[in-house]
Amino acid sequence: MSGPTPDPLRIGVIVVSDTRTLETDRSGALLVEALGEAGHEIVGRLIVKDERWALRKQVCTWVADGLDVIITTGSTGVTGRDISPEAVEPLFDKPLHGFGELFRQVSYGEIGASALQSRATGGLCANTLVFAIPGSTGACRTALDSILLPQLDRRTRPCNFASMRGRFSE
Repeated sequence: MSGPTPDPLRIGVIVVSDTRTLETDRSGALLVEALGEAGHEIVGRLIVKDERWALRKQVCTWVADGLDVIITTGSTGVTGRDISPEAVEPLFDKPLHGFGELFRQVSYGEIGASALQSRATGGLCANTLVFAIPGSTGACRTALDSILLPQLDRRTRPCNFASMRGRFSE
């Protein structure tokens, strides 16, 4: 594949953090830049505190607005403040178990057994793909390069999510 995707998706990025701001957040900026360079339309980039209901509310708002993809970054670990999986998974009409499994598999090749601590997850909420990935820039780059950018481009064969846009809830 070369050049921007011929079928851009509407994507929102949510950074889940109690400490980052738009000025200090490198991971959300990386996601927005890479997805924009791939030709996608970035509808918004927000910082949401590590609060389950605040994150859930924002995801629901963007699902209702008809975004194609929502990517959250941060708060997927195992500490008490890590709430992203608990916030988004109850919203899934169809969990995409393979996303988290594949992310951890690829991560294992990069960071070894520490990949076990990632609770990256993904699923479908109505016609919106929702992915929750760790907050480090390395993890964001791994998710982008290995999974998200190829799957959000209709030129990826044998199949991809982009070519199924609008058909998830049929």
